[in-house]
Amino acid sequence: MTQPLAPEHVRAIAPYQPGKPIEELAREFGLDPAGIIKLASNENPLGCSGRVREALSQAAGSLQGRYPDPNGFDLKTVLAAHHGVPPAWITLGNGSNDLLELASLALLDEGTSAVYAAHAFTVYRLSTQARGARHIQVPARDYGHDLPAMLDAIAEDTRLVFIANPNNPTGTHVPPAQVRAFLDAVRDRHGDRVTVLLDEAYDDYLDPDERADSALWVREYANLIVTRTFSKAYGLAGLRVGYALAQPALTDLLNRVRQPFNVNALAQLAARVALADTDFLARTYTLNRDGRIQLQDAFAALGLEYVPSHSNFVLVEVGDAARVHGELLRRGIIVRPVAGDGLPRHLRVSIGLPQENTRFIQALTDILQS
Repeated sequence: MTQPLAPEHVRAIAPYQPGKPIEELAREFGLDPAGIIKLASNENPLGCSGRVREALSQAAGSLQGRYPDPNGFDLKTVLAAHHGVPPAWITLGNGSNDLLELASLALLDEGTSAVYAAHAFTVYRLSTQARGARHIQVPARDYGHDLPAMLDAIAEDTRLVFIANPNNPTGTHVPPAQVRAFLDAVRDRHGDRVTVLLDEAYDDYLDPDERADSALWVREYANLIVTRTFSKAYGLAGLRVGYALAQPALTDLLNRVRQPFNVNALAQLAARVALADTDFLARTYTLNRDGRIQLQDAFAALGLEYVPSHSNFVLVEVGDAARVHGELLRRGIIVRPVAGDGLPRHLRVSIGLPQENTRFIQALTDILQS
């Protein structure tokens, strides 16, 4: 068969591999879907807020054949008030993943480069490759970002630096003072020629004393994009809505390459309602904090090395990760192998409900003792 015409850098892309769906595992092993637990995709085990479900139920009956607001006026208005920035500084995306792609599309092409850390979110690599840009992958330090090394790695052709904070899939976190020092150093050395994208998809899981007001940084740094998502703590993964904060010059570039109507009407509504339900967000934070302790204590009791997490998952070293992963699947438990992230001995385990965590811990114990 003749190979379709496409650039070599596109043909070389290994497509993103999402977590295995519950329905697929049920078909594969003949399992009851109701008995399967999924701890693979960093989803909120509580689902979404009850207020969101009610709002969506009421809105579903009034949907017509109209496109959604292409500029997301109402959602941008509440986000602007939430972060204290002008609405014109906000770009909406089909999840924050969309915004990572928009940034790479706006800023990268052949003859440029992007800097990112080893063991960071795989979309940084994929979006860089899709533009034909050069990869500058900086070795990790203690499974996380080595910001001084990343600063030194910036080249003359570098246009974009990706930082995930907290990082996926390792769960590490760079303290705000170190991030700010990095932003200062990039600006001092390179001015606005190099854009820094700070991916804060998991920011809502940080302990309060670990958080930074990155919206204030956006006011100070014209070369900064901050991305957030409603897919994680807000429980809207199935609706796909995220947003970016940046000054007008960068926001204008993102909107030049953004698809029209990229965030649907129900997603815009759900995000507005979710943002207002602070009680649900607090409940999510508490459940996750307690579940994180539950998993990390269990790993310590089993003598397993794990990366102390600042997010809603824990990276644990289990040895023969492929075997352990396969045995967990046979028991109806889905976790995430991360060999593709350069971590062939590890599994990433999303934090679930207490009973889900307990079932996973017991299954892992049985597998390791066998």
